[in-house]
Order: sequence, then structure tokens, then C-alpha cells
Amino acid sequence: MKILGGLDIGTGSCKLSLYDSEGRPLTVEACEYEVSRNAGDHELDPETVWQAVQQVIGRTAAKYDIDAIGVTSLGESFVALDREDRPLLNAMMYTDPRGSEEYRYLEQFDFDRTVGTKPHSMYSLPKLMWVKKHKPEIYARIRRALLFEDFIIYRLTGNAQIDYSLAARTMAFDIHQKCWADTVFEAAGIDPGLFSRPVPAGTPAGCSSLCGLKDTVIVNGSHDQVTAALGSGITGAGAASDGMGSVECITPVFSSVPREKAFYAKGYSVVPYAIDGLYACYILAFTCGTAVKWFRNTFAPGKTYAELSGSVGDEPSGLVCIPHFGGAATPYMDETARAMFYGVTLETDASRLYRSILEGANYEMLLNLEVMREFGAEPEDLTVTGGGSKSPEWLQIKADILNKKIISIDVEEAGTVGTLMLAGTAIGAFDSLQSAREILIKPKAEYLPRPDMHERYMETYAIYKTLSAAKHGI
Repeated sequence: MKILGGLDIGTGSCKLSLYDSEGRPLTVEACEYEVSRNAGDHELDPETVWQAVQQVIGRTAAKYDIDAIGVTSLGESFVALDREDRPLLNAMMYTDPRGSEEYRYLEQFDFDRTVGTKPHSMYSLPKLMWVKKHKPEIYARIRRALLFEDFIIYRLTGNAQIDYSLAARTMAFDIHQKCWADTVFEAAGIDPGLFSRPVPAGTPAGCSSLCGLKDTVIVNGSHDQVTAALGSGITGAGAASDGMGSVECITPVFSSVPREKAFYAKGYSVVPYAIDGLYACYILAFTCGTAVKWFRNTFAPGKTYAELSGSVGDEPSGLVCIPHFGGAATPYMDETARAMFYGVTLETDASRLYRSILEGANYEMLLNLEVMREFGAEPEDLTVTGGGSKSPEWLQIKADILNKKIISIDVEEAGTVGTLMLAGTAIGAFDSLQSAREILIKPKAEYLPRPDMHERYMETYAIYKTLSAAKHGI
């Protein structure tokens, strides 16, 4: 029996989950840190993250002899190291506005279908261009530009390698040839040699005896959204995970990459999946759980989320909520968009208003899934994770509106589970990712669409689409 770890490096914390190879959860350790936000700059201190990683590994290694650890992380943000491997800058977060001028310059080159995304300031490449332009003395000293997955792997093993999906979050990776896109680097004026060697997800980087480890194999995971999909049990084309956290992200998996420029123009990005021959894209909503939290804090302080969900009944609200509380993500990518309610009268009570938020979140996802259908990438069903997946009422609404089977699973941390699936398969603890799925991931409940309810929701959805399209630019 092997002891396997999944290390997830996020925006505000890192977390290490341990399972044994027979599927039993053993322990979870976490350590929080904060993004600094000063004068519009959003930064994460790499040394603070490294210290947090050392803490969670050290506490875990004191209790268990760990055979392998997979590493997954947030995307885009890079750590610039000098020749002595010291960080030269804090890592700019994807929300940091620096790189806006640079990405607009790159729009003229039509790289979308090569790198799997249209240019945006969130990505590593425009931000590195910003450093070269505004801090040339710093850029001249950069020896390596590592994203957080390969930064931590490099610190643990001395080997700098990045998995394909995370490499795609730089905006400089050819998702078809699985290599750095030289023409993109040439246009950007950036040295491709700064980035790590690209490898498939699940590639061992070496062994580590740091932080109390004992020759533990360290394995590349993938971009955190990909490992979350894998940890939801998505091991084939035609299915998708749906992470219902503070934001919502549906990750469809497919075998044929959309080639149409119109697909990328809507803000969708494509990355190689953790399984060879498959790809994934990201359907995003900037607010999901945050909208629910806003409603509770504003209109129902003191109530639990379970009490709120239990109050909504089974009748459609008859209202339209466009849930752009933090701007609109795909397919509009409009950060200036704002939320709205339509159909509210003096008879509207709090429970109907709350239900309309749950419905609106799913209308927004349906809008995106219709785009996926247009480009041949629509999933057949969804496996849900995150805080929202704990509400049976919300999941039934989701099934009825999307007209799809919704599956909930008995997994608390899909991201770390997906990562340790890769680690366990890499060292032979599992025969394959498919067998790892059977051992680690158990279905909890299924929610089936009801045709009569779907038909009723579609009447409101027609109004939703009209209002959503009309309000952009207001």
C-alpha cells in the first residue's frame, strides 16, 4: 500500500491531502497567505508561498511516510528567478492590470488558435513583456520564469518542468504540437529559454528529502482547473466537471479542438487535458457562491445556506436574475457588466429573490453550453463539486435548466484528489487514471432533468437572453 499526496497551491492558501492507494483519506493540512493589493497591483510573494508549502509538507511528513506527491497550482502568475534562484519580483496575479498594453499589441498576430486563447493581460507572456519594458534592469537578470507548479517542483527537486495545461496558461504554448510557440515569443520579444521544459501531466520530476520527506517522488500535476476535473472523475471526452465555489467553472473535456476564431473571441481558452489526446476548456462565471453569500449577508443574516435553500420550494421564481455581481465572464468577458433583477414586484419575497439567483447562475451556464454545442464541445452531463454542490435544491434547478444529468460525488477536495491520482499512477500505485477514479471517487447522488420544469424555465430563459445581450455596453 502506498501513501499519496496532492499539493494544491492556490491564490490564498496551499493544501496537502493524503490518501492511501486503497482510497482511504488520511489527513489534510493547509496554510493560508494573502495577496497584497496596493495601488492597483495584485501580487503574491513567492517566498511566502514556499514557506507555506514547507509547513504543510513538514506537518504531514511528520505523521506519514509519503511515497509520492503531485503538485497542482493556480495559473498565469510567474516567479522570476535570478542566477542564484532568488525571486526578483513578487508574482503578478491574473487580476493585476499590468500587461494590458502589451496584450493589445499581441492581438494583431492572430495566435489564438495556436495557443488556445485570445490575448489578455491575465497571462504570463504580456506581464513578462511589461517587466521587460518597465523594469529592464530586472528583466536582464531573470534566469527562469516559473509558474507556481514548476516553481515548487524546482524548489523540491532541482528540476524545472511544467505540465502542458499550465504551460498553456502563459499564452505562449502551442497546444497542438505540445511545445513552446517560437513565433509567439519572437513577436513578444521574450526569450523562450526562461520557461521550464514542458512535460505531460503525471511526469515524475525527481525525489525530494526536504521538509521531512524521505525520497518522496515529486510529480507534475496540472493547472488547478484540470486537476479538479480529473478529481471529479472526468477521464474521457463528452463529460465535464462543474466547480461551484466562489466562482463557477465548468470544464468540458473533448477530443477535437475548436479551430474557429469565433470560439476564442468569446473568451474561451483551450488547454491540453491530463490525459493524452484530450483537451479541456473553461466556462467561467465570476460570481457563484459569492452571490449567494451576498444575498445571505444582506437579506438573511443569521440564516444558514441550508435554511435558505430549503425555503425556495419547487416552483420557478418567475424572475430573471442576471448574476453579473462581479462582471461578466464567458461568453461576454465584460468586467464592467453589473447584475440586475427583472420582474420584481411588491409581492416578491426573499425566498423568490434567492431562488432567482440560483436560477440565474444556471441560465448563465446554459448560455455558455449553447455556445459549446455550436462548436461541437457540449458535454453530456456534469459532475459537480464545491460548496454549491451541497445544496440538493440548487442541483435540481441545475438539472432542470440545463436539461442534463447532474452527478454529485463523495469528494471534498477534487483538486488535490486529481493531483494524487496523477502521482499514484506515476509510481504504479494505480494501473491507470481510470482505475484510480474507481478507487478514489464515489458517486453520491444523481439529479435528472424534468421535461415539464425545463419547458417552464425556457420561457424565462428567453427573457434572460434578451436582457443579458441588451444590457452590455450600458
